[in-house]
Amino acid sequence: MNNNINKVKKKVSFPHMGTVCYAWSAALRIIGCEPYIEPYTSKKTLSLGTKHSPEAICIPYKLILGNFIEAINGGADYVAMITSPGCCRLGEYGKCIANALKDLGYDAKYIEMQLYDGIKGMYDFLHKVSGTNNILLFTRAILIAIIKTFMLDSLETKLSYYRARELNFGDAEKHYKAALRIIDENDTFLGLKKAKKLVDEEMKKVAIDPKKDVLYVDITGEIYIVNDEFSNQNIERELGRMGVQVRRSLTLTSFLKDAIIPKIFRKGETHLQRAFRLAKPYLVRDIGGDSLECVSDVVYAQEKGADGIIHLSPFTCMPEIMSQNIFPAMRENCDIPILALIMDEQTGRAGYITRIEAFVDLMRRRKMKQKQELTNSKQTVGV
Repeated sequence: MNNNINKVKKKVSFPHMGTVCYAWSAALRIIGCEPYIEPYTSKKTLSLGTKHSPEAICIPYKLILGNFIEAINGGADYVAMITSPGCCRLGEYGKCIANALKDLGYDAKYIEMQLYDGIKGMYDFLHKVSGTNNILLFTRAILIAIIKTFMLDSLETKLSYYRARELNFGDAEKHYKAALRIIDENDTFLGLKKAKKLVDEEMKKVAIDPKKDVLYVDITGEIYIVNDEFSNQNIERELGRMGVQVRRSLTLTSFLKDAIIPKIFRKGETHLQRAFRLAKPYLVRDIGGDSLECVSDVVYAQEKGADGIIHLSPFTCMPEIMSQNIFPAMRENCDIPILALIMDEQTGRAGYITRIEAFVDLMRRRKMKQKQELTNSKQTVGV
């Protein structure tokens, strides 16, 4: 009887944020746990989280709490949360969520992984949820999760490229989902090596117009909103439909390079290092959240010749409010259109799409004007 009990796999859940579930699931399967992936974030999730959250708390908190409630109701034994030190409110999410779940009468175990404890933090997390201490197994689980994260971010970059140029809207996303399944089904080093080739072949099946004149837009803001398609109302799909290729600096990969991967294994400048360098004229210290990165991303977008930048933030997020107040002071050196969008549970889709369409129209007219001015300048020089 006891042997049968020991063989029952622990169900571990974690909040949705973009494609992070695919990386976490792989690590948990390797160490012998069962990843419990609750239904993707929906209006029901938001309703559950909002009902049991403080009114003024931001939407990422409400969605994460809603994810946990759905997971526990679905039979999860553990709910896992990433937490952070410093002056961001994220550092208090864990305590608040743990208390909320306790007040609601749920007995699932709540567990945290410290954001900047690096490999040690991931190792300790796997040790806690598995109840074992297998160094080789945990090392393999961590490496597979990291490799998958890089593959997933690379795949999303490809999706943005194909989506902005596809001949039949929706084809790119169809092949993207097939590619996601390929990555999810492989939990070995050899399997992922083969999967990389298969993923590239899958995305190349999308019929595109390679000569299409597309716009290039950078998206920055609070990392959860930027990466989670439900909370940002799938802004990348809408932009792709309008012929816009999107680039995100705040990705899961950028987080790994800054917080998890040891310095000796990093190549080049990380996002946070670039943030300190580029934001210095406007913001001399980190004030919490992703504000430093957001300010630097405006400068970076200008340097890389982007047609515009969109700043996404949750309502009541103080670091992002500070970022938005710095943007006007950057106009003298950064002549790039900026659209600031603030998200909460009351954000209406119709007005949201209208603002995006107007911004795309502005960028397109600006780009045409710049081309015309360049043409006139060349003609003048020729005369």
